Amino acid sequence: MAWNTPGSKNSGNGNRPSRRPPGGGGFDAVLDQLRGLFGGSGGAGGIGRWLLLLVGLWLAFNCFVLIAETERGVVLRFGQFSRVMQPGPHFKLPWPLERVTKVKATQIRTMSDNVPVLTSDENIVHVEINVQYQVNDPQRYLFGTRDPDEVLRQAALSTMREQVGRSTLDTVLGARNALAVSSREQLQASLDAYRTGLVVTELNLPNARPPEQVKPAFDDVNSAQQERERLISEARAYAAKVVPEARGGAARIRTEAEGYKTAKVAKATGDADRFSLLVDEYKQAPEVTRKRLWLETVQEVLAGNRKIIGDDSRQLIYSPMSGGRGGGAAPAVSPELLAPALGTPDPAPSSTRGGRPSRPDGREEARQ
Repeated sequence: MAWNTPGSKNSGNGNRPSRRPPGGGGFDAVLDQLRGLFGGSGGAGGIGRWLLLLVGLWLAFNCFVLIAETERGVVLRFGQFSRVMQPGPHFKLPWPLERVTKVKATQIRTMSDNVPVLTSDENIVHVEINVQYQVNDPQRYLFGTRDPDEVLRQAALSTMREQVGRSTLDTVLGARNALAVSSREQLQASLDAYRTGLVVTELNLPNARPPEQVKPAFDDVNSAQQERERLISEARAYAAKVVPEARGGAARIRTEAEGYKTAKVAKATGDADRFSLLVDEYKQAPEVTRKRLWLETVQEVLAGNRKIIGDDSRQLIYSPMSGGRGGGAAPAVSPELLAPALGTPDPAPSSTRGGRPSRPDGREEARQ
């Protein structure tokens, strides 16, 4: 190919004068080599400029890193851990000096499995385990162990076998919440010891069932347990209903007994006081008191009787009249009128009392 020489008037292409200054430096030599490589000054210069532009763009895009909100960037410098990039734009050295590996740090991952386990009372039960976890330490997740997800799977199964192996069948079938809590704590301790960089967010044992070969027998046992719980609940409800009623009835009876006791004591006290007063009156006027007592007794006895029989065996019938439209109470019978018929005791057997002639007794008066 032809190049323009200093001092020449015509160039090799189009007879244009050359603008290249005499005595070019090392960079001009590199450009001359690139032009010679691509053949021609005009075409070689354009291609070189494009190559430089492409290299610059590649360096710009290779040094710029954008980390999403759910990601963390682990930077390796010459293959060795350098730093962790948080969400946002970052710059790094171009490859192969630094390399960035993005890790889904906030993504919730799930591991589920169903395995047969032997309990402490030598029963086989199929337990379903569900583990939810996420990356806590991106550096340990990438370089702490070879396969962190598989390590978590094996550690979860081992932890479940250990916890279920220490429990009875009834605990596994009916009380799995406490078992799940202890399993989660032990699994997290194992993951930290293995340097997996994972954290367990949730561990559940949603289902536990016996093998299919013995499932009918277990169903009968569960039915019996449920029936027992139902009967216990009904008994407690009945006791809660009956006991307050019994206590209320006992309190009512106790109150009635106290009232009856108070009434009887008061009545007895009143009768005793009344008898004492009657004794005093009897001592002062024996005859008058005896007659008054007799009349009060006869009045009390005859107040509710409709038939009266005298001492001479004659029957006297007394029919009380109604006291109004509704048939009120019958009029009281005066004991003075019935005294002769009933034979009032005569305290004075003598024929005269105080100088007066004696009156005929009740029997003679009744006969007349």
